[in-house]
Amino acid sequence: MKVALINPPWSFDGSIYFGCREAHLPLELGYARALLEQRGHRAQLFDAQLTGMDLAALTREVEDFAPDVTVLTTAPSYLFWRCAPPELRVPLHTARALHPLSPRLIVVGPHASTTPRAVLSKLGADVAVLGECEGVLPALVEAAPGDYPRLASIAYWAGRPGDASEIAVQGPLAAVDMEQLPPLRWQRSEVQRHGHHHHRFDRPPEGPGAELEASRGCPYACTFCAKENFRNRYRTRPLSVVLDELDGLLALGARYVYFIDEIFLPDRALLEALVERDVQFGVQLRIDNWSEEMLELLGRAGCVSIEAGVESITPAGRSLLNKRCRLSTAQLTERLICAKRGVPFVQANLIGTADDPEQVASWRAELHRHGVWSNEPVPLFPYPGSPEYRSKWGQLDDSAWERAHEHYLREWLAFSDLQDQAPRPLAELES
Repeated sequence: MKVALINPPWSFDGSIYFGCREAHLPLELGYARALLEQRGHRAQLFDAQLTGMDLAALTREVEDFAPDVTVLTTAPSYLFWRCAPPELRVPLHTARALHPLSPRLIVVGPHASTTPRAVLSKLGADVAVLGECEGVLPALVEAAPGDYPRLASIAYWAGRPGDASEIAVQGPLAAVDMEQLPPLRWQRSEVQRHGHHHHRFDRPPEGPGAELEASRGCPYACTFCAKENFRNRYRTRPLSVVLDELDGLLALGARYVYFIDEIFLPDRALLEALVERDVQFGVQLRIDNWSEEMLELLGRAGCVSIEAGVESITPAGRSLLNKRCRLSTAQLTERLICAKRGVPFVQANLIGTADDPEQVASWRAELHRHGVWSNEPVPLFPYPGSPEYRSKWGQLDDSAWERAHEHYLREWLAFSDLQDQAPRPLAELES
């Protein structure tokens, strides 16, 4: 069977999306390709963002491939499933163009995992995957529509298409066994096109970049994090698999890799293995999990970029966000400065809370004096699927994305230095 895996030609104009707008390796589609090929299918990845294809060019290439099944993602990559663009503008246009080219259109991504009925209705797709998609797709691709009732972790039209009341939603949310995922094998052209070094600011990129993951999920439950419906439970990949994948990337010319792990925890065996390799890398972590000794090893291993989630400069603010932080603000500051001694770029992330603006400015200035950068507090978007959303409106319904987006635009008249200054209403974006 021929399966087209689609990363669409992303555009973020007018979006509140504050994730990186460069192309990144779509790991979920890479895993899906590998698992489908293991089952004897011909799976082809069409990454319109990485190759610079517009929708017309993408449509021509998919039509030439003539797939039996098309799989479309609603977020740029696994790296941004927790903070995806709320609107479905790009997936909507892509679905309209591609759906006629194959008998079935499958949708994957954070939107389908949180509001499957709304996503199927908007995109006109046949079926959606709930949760992590790569382990579900092989059986779903091989099943006839009449077999859908026996499959788990999907939503599909059980009756007349177009009537949302006829959509069947079958849990549970999929969570893949990380030990079953193979080391990804990217094509040389895919790596060579990837000139972006994600979250790297110490110097201009030299050579291709790449992304990979050593773990998935997070043991914490911060109120702002939309991970509950995908990439939730903390799991690690076998070290041998991670190193195999990394060595493959290096052999294809990658000079920098970014670990997309929700939380990069101290792992001495991994860091010591990285010391032995000629690679530089970036991570996102919680600085309170790292000792000075492990931070020193992190720097020696080749880390050149740290994105540290601090979120609030007060214990009360961190408690409000359910951070379960073990260190005081002074200790966090010391740990960040310690990290900067061995890592060229260290960032402390802040979220808009009730912290005093003058105290925040003073704290940021103190960090800057030691070479640590901290952003202006980012207004909190109550992502559907996060505890923050649930505390405001309860359980999810089909209007969750619209409700959160309208609230955000109403509450925040000014945005942070990380965001587009002219966001537009979600309904306008999707029209």
